[in-house]
Amino acid sequence: MAMKFVIEGLKKSYDQKLVLDDASYEFSKGKIYALLGRNGAGKTTLFNCISSDIEYEKGKFYFIDQEKEELRPSDVGYVLSTPEVPEFLTAYEFLKFFLEINESKIQDTRSIEEYLALVNIDSDDAHKLMKHFSHGMKNKMQMLVNIIARPKLLLLDEPLTSLDVVACEEMKELLRKIKNDSIIILSTHILDLALDLCDEIVLLSQKKLSPVLPLDLDDEGFKEKIIQSLRSEE
Repeated sequence: MAMKFVIEGLKKSYDQKLVLDDASYEFSKGKIYALLGRNGAGKTTLFNCISSDIEYEKGKFYFIDQEKEELRPSDVGYVLSTPEVPEFLTAYEFLKFFLEINESKIQDTRSIEEYLALVNIDSDDAHKLMKHFSHGMKNKMQMLVNIIARPKLLLLDEPLTSLDVVACEEMKELLRKIKNDSIIILSTHILDLALDLCDEIVLLSQKKLSPVLPLDLDDEGFKEKIIQSLRSEE
């Protein structure tokens, strides 16, 4: 049985506004999941609860493998929509530092040049300060360290929406290559991206999580069903 990540009964409010209410779902290793919802539906809030960046009123997160295991912060890789990298370092220096402090945990040992080649960062760019990098290149570096770390759970918060066409296709191909290493959940408000990249779509609507059933994927009218579900948030 593939490892599963379970969200059970999550409730989160901001002051008097309820954002997530008894949200529950099971995610399996080896798949890329699209977390599809409108802007403001609570996708980033959900990720921040999972990563322990914010507190929540109620709920549990755990893995089911050979036995039930509680989620630990070290189990989670989190790629933010606005990438955060140490801009005072070059890409080479940043990656060298990351590899050195995580040496005992890294399973797939490669040279720094080989790792950078995975995300198509060439030797010239490798030695530039990252403050000069584009949004897409910073995104690649943030993605790269998470790929190297191989977390049990990889959360991607709108990671592709600001990339150009070439960078977007490169990142999609990379995610397809690594999907067997982690449980990957990618948040997006773009339905076509979810259909193109992801194995399963999970709707975040009306403060809850619900699946888009495989039968719906063959239904010509299923897009309209999803759109209507999301419109009901208004």
